[in-house]
Amino acid sequence: MVLEGTHSKTGSSVHLPMKLPPLSAGLWALLTLPGFTTATPSNSTGKRQAQCAQNLAVSLSVAERLQSHYFNSLTGEYSGGSHWTDANAIENIHNLMLATETDQFSGLADNSYLGRAAILQEDLGISLWSDIVDGSYDDASWIILALWKIADYKTARGLDSSAYLNSASTIYSIVESAWDTSVCGGGVWWSSAKNYKNSITNELFLLVSATGAINFPSNSAYLTNAINVRNWIASSQLRNSQGLFNDGLTSTCANNGQTTWTYNQAVIASGLGALYAVTRDSTLLDEAEVTLDAAISLMTSGNILKESCDDPVSSTCDNDQQAFKGIFTKHLQYYLDRVNDPARTAKYAGFLHAQASGVYHYGTDSSNDIGSVWYAPSQGGSIFTATSSSSGLAAHIANAKYGPCESL
Repeated sequence: MVLEGTHSKTGSSVHLPMKLPPLSAGLWALLTLPGFTTATPSNSTGKRQAQCAQNLAVSLSVAERLQSHYFNSLTGEYSGGSHWTDANAIENIHNLMLATETDQFSGLADNSYLGRAAILQEDLGISLWSDIVDGSYDDASWIILALWKIADYKTARGLDSSAYLNSASTIYSIVESAWDTSVCGGGVWWSSAKNYKNSITNELFLLVSATGAINFPSNSAYLTNAINVRNWIASSQLRNSQGLFNDGLTSTCANNGQTTWTYNQAVIASGLGALYAVTRDSTLLDEAEVTLDAAISLMTSGNILKESCDDPVSSTCDNDQQAFKGIFTKHLQYYLDRVNDPARTAKYAGFLHAQASGVYHYGTDSSNDIGSVWYAPSQGGSIFTATSSSSGLAAHIANAKYGPCESL
């Protein structure tokens, strides 16, 4: 996407009153099963991060609504979504099940459009991925991340994940082929049109390459690609003088001054964090936190993320933009997963809690749908879709893992 316009607003922290979560019957019983409060996936060092049962309960209630109201079991897609926003929603649901060690949505993977395509390739050797990706290399990487998260879940349950891993490898080859040194000295093209190099596509290529280096260390191409794209990003003009990543580059390889979307500021961090997990180069963490800290300072209102298109009276965010803030919180979670440093966790814990509190008090309606505006009560401007609900869900999951375990 090449998207114009930017606006940021800085504010102080906000204290929100306690409110009990609207849980469906049986959720509290589920959450009080023995061992639930510490049930989490392993992080990069093999240690376990205790998670907060009451905040996971809120996450589960949101996920129930998302699946029952928006997921179409006939098509395997979410109503009103797109392939890349659906991929993020599917990733979020599996991220949640890994956190809870429950299987409430265990049928989602194989019934989703992702699962159907992966199984078709595995069983019949028919790959639809080029058609699904349709020359969009950022969309391709979002799908890789979802496939890998499904594989993590299936592996954790002792199930065969090969179809998902093999499809992710197929798609990675598609993205890898988009690397080009003839324009701007490197970088992955945004699309097969080969007319734009932008932040999110290259941040994602860093992330999937570095994650591939962790998961498949015998394949040296992953680490080589991760180092190459990290060095290219660092030498490019994508990051501005404030420490934020603008949308992309001009035809002369200068920063194009377009919008500093929230997701650009955290996907870079999760990519650098994953590369750090391989190389142990701590300068990567300093680099990541320059941008994370700039985003928290410049792209929030009352310490809660505010997209430039957000407005409680009249928002203009499209379906893509509604996903961005949740992606920020999810990839801040992934960054902390890789870094595994209590001091860095403590640095961002309060911020993650503030996002979930804003989502809960300002963004959630009486039906347990989550709207696009988190930083203020809606006055008719918050947009309620599958994408906005999935985005809010990501904030709750990240808070359950790394925020303080206290009421929202």
